[in-house]
Amino acid sequence: MAQHPYEDAPAYAFWRRSVADMPLHEVDPVIRAEFAISKTDRVATAGSCFAQNISRYLQQQGFNFYVAEKAHPIVSRQLAHQYNYGTFSARYGNIYTARQLVQLLKRADDEFRPEEDIWETEDGRFIDPFRPQIQPDGFSTRTEYSADRATHLAKVRGLIEQLDVLVFTLGLTECWRSRADGAVFPLCPGVAGGTFDPARHEFINFGVDEIAGDLLESIDWIRKRNTKAKIILTVSPVPLIATAENRHVLVSTAYSKSVLRVAAEMVSTARPAVAYFPSYEIVAGSFNKGRYFANDLRSVTEEGVSHVMRLFLKHYMGATDIASVTIAPGPEHQRVSNTETAEMAALVELNCDEEALDRPTIAQR
Repeated sequence: MAQHPYEDAPAYAFWRRSVADMPLHEVDPVIRAEFAISKTDRVATAGSCFAQNISRYLQQQGFNFYVAEKAHPIVSRQLAHQYNYGTFSARYGNIYTARQLVQLLKRADDEFRPEEDIWETEDGRFIDPFRPQIQPDGFSTRTEYSADRATHLAKVRGLIEQLDVLVFTLGLTECWRSRADGAVFPLCPGVAGGTFDPARHEFINFGVDEIAGDLLESIDWIRKRNTKAKIILTVSPVPLIATAENRHVLVSTAYSKSVLRVAAEMVSTARPAVAYFPSYEIVAGSFNKGRYFANDLRSVTEEGVSHVMRLFLKHYMGATDIASVTIAPGPEHQRVSNTETAEMAALVELNCDEEALDRPTIAQR
């Protein structure tokens, strides 16, 4: 008979047994999957840049990555990627905050029409404020823009009705919103279109209760239209590229990831068939001694992505023989060169709106 609760606890409950004494590539913080995903299940993705890795690996391993908004068949794969087709399950670009997700769902059902719904450039082209980098150089006419937006929102409605599993990656707590109606933007106006006006735009840094509330509202909205939908929440391990708070970006990153992680936990325990997958812990965990970040200390190496996806496929999809995502044992600590970083970036080819926040100005070049 146990003399205290820890005596009969499993190995995964102890740091030494499950982390410190384990080879790097064998650390597995996933205890059990909340549900199984079959090869025929339609798996949709949305969220921050890191979520794009999921779609890439699902396709490589023969699973059903569900794309509701596809490029024309004659369009080359490279051009389709440039125009953000297939990056996620629909052409919505990066959805960094839970409030963005709620807003997209309501817009798709015509429950919300933002007042600031189009930006015109100096050369007469048009940009979608809620997908500012979805169309290289913007749309040529208002008619083209309106038609593309209508098609996109219709595809989002179809996506929600047809998906079996939605994997949503939480990325940020910070965002900018319209003072007029509360519409939130993926990027601050003025960064990739539009004009920043403090009289019209305000900064907000969402707290735990707000994010949890937005996620619950989104899940409930989805399940009113698709009762079978399962949800997997993850937190992106990628640090903030910039913060609008008057504090160090390192501190803002710690706050943001902590809030997102707590909100994900709250929501995953509040609704059935909602799971949390520890992408953040695998990449940012101290056990890998920084090995899963490139020299910029922000980009996730392919080895780190592989560790995440190997465990995701193993636990949720029963894939145990996955050669292309098996991590080979290596040195305890290893940084990659700038050349290798560039090669990995080209391999992964993520489309990240957030990168625009730290592009050098003409004066800085």
